[in-house]
Amino acid sequence: MIGSIATSLGVGSGIDTVRLVEDLAAASRDPKVAQLDSRANANKAKISVVAQARSDLENFSTTFADLVAGGTLQSQPSVSDATALSAVAAPGVRAGNLSAEISVQQLAKSQTVYSAYLASATATVGQGNMTLSVGAQNYTITIDATNDSLTGLAAAINATASGVTANILSDSNGARIVLKGQTGAAGSFTLAPVTGGDPALDRFAYPGTGTGLTLAQAAQDAAFTVDGIAYTRTTNSFTDVFPGITLTLKKAAPGVPIAVTSARPTEILRQTLGDFVSVYNTLKRDIVAARSSTGGDQALRTLETQVTALISNTVTSDPEINSLTDIGVFTNRDGTISVDTAKFEAALAAKPDAVEALFSPTRDATHDATTDPGLSGSLKSLKDAATASGGSLASLKSRLDKEGQLIADARTRMEAREVAYKNRLTRQFSGMDARVAALKATQSYLTQQIKLWSNGNN
Repeated sequence: MIGSIATSLGVGSGIDTVRLVEDLAAASRDPKVAQLDSRANANKAKISVVAQARSDLENFSTTFADLVAGGTLQSQPSVSDATALSAVAAPGVRAGNLSAEISVQQLAKSQTVYSAYLASATATVGQGNMTLSVGAQNYTITIDATNDSLTGLAAAINATASGVTANILSDSNGARIVLKGQTGAAGSFTLAPVTGGDPALDRFAYPGTGTGLTLAQAAQDAAFTVDGIAYTRTTNSFTDVFPGITLTLKKAAPGVPIAVTSARPTEILRQTLGDFVSVYNTLKRDIVAARSSTGGDQALRTLETQVTALISNTVTSDPEINSLTDIGVFTNRDGTISVDTAKFEAALAAKPDAVEALFSPTRDATHDATTDPGLSGSLKSLKDAATASGGSLASLKSRLDKEGQLIADARTRMEAREVAYKNRLTRQFSGMDARVAALKATQSYLTQQIKLWSNGNN
């Protein structure tokens, strides 16, 4: 064992074979590692710039879509008394010319009735059948030994799915049942025990004979006028007076007119156009950087062409203003875009609805996502195509990921070969060291014998 250790340390030959093996192995391995590191770093850089371009595109599309969905890029109704009425236009509804006066006579209400107090929610109510009538529809409610309690009665009423809901309210006085119908006069209801049941059920009849449920609020329709024309609705929120605009009545104010007009988001459109130009230029710059990093990849060339086309593509069906170029957006020599402010302001003054529709496209019977995708729809289509499986960005990322795996596999194979080479060097130099040690021992023996022979001859 000692001889083996000595040999491995180069004692036999006097040469530092350990250091020599390390240096020879490093001389073989280091250039290969450097080459693979260079390939791996270059591939990682490509993946990074492509990921940045994809992130820019996705964020651009998502943010723009959120603005459109939120309604901030289109004209919205404006009311003179927000405590009495609210009005909100759905995405794509043009409200730029809205002008009306609304007077609210009464709000829609739901019928509400309640019982006298019982000792608790589990107190018995009596067994038998009751008939719940809502309009022309009758519902049978059965109370028997399995549900003879205030909570059982409430559950049985709720199970009818009649539109009447029952709740149990408890306080220091005990518990009572509260029934509430749907809003509007048509939501009124009655509750009557069927003959032959426990007389105790009479406590929950409506209308009753003095011991039944008490009326807290009667059902009624909303009543209001629009420019002097009378309307009624079963709810306080509706969209059929001004198509696509949700009106919500908040309080009655008979004879008090509420002005409903529109507020055009002119300043927001200006800001959004500026933001669009800024984000577009960032996206374009990052796509160019990715294309340069990947050696002019064709997928990125195609994407760059598609992004450039956003500026001149027709995105609405308006005959005069249907693209960004129509409102003053132009392409610079370096591929970035800018805005001719004077042209934009002129378009906004002459055809505000058409300019607005570029950002928040019209949605009605004749304008849909096919005829009027708008900038948001066009950008989303581009993004979806590029990032979908098989799309330009998705395919490029797949190729770069595959290249990264090939580099990793090559590194594994290289390391295995270099380990084998180092082990071979160790064995070879260990063998050499052992042979040199043996030769030295023979030399020493022969030298000793020669000296003995020489002394013997003297």
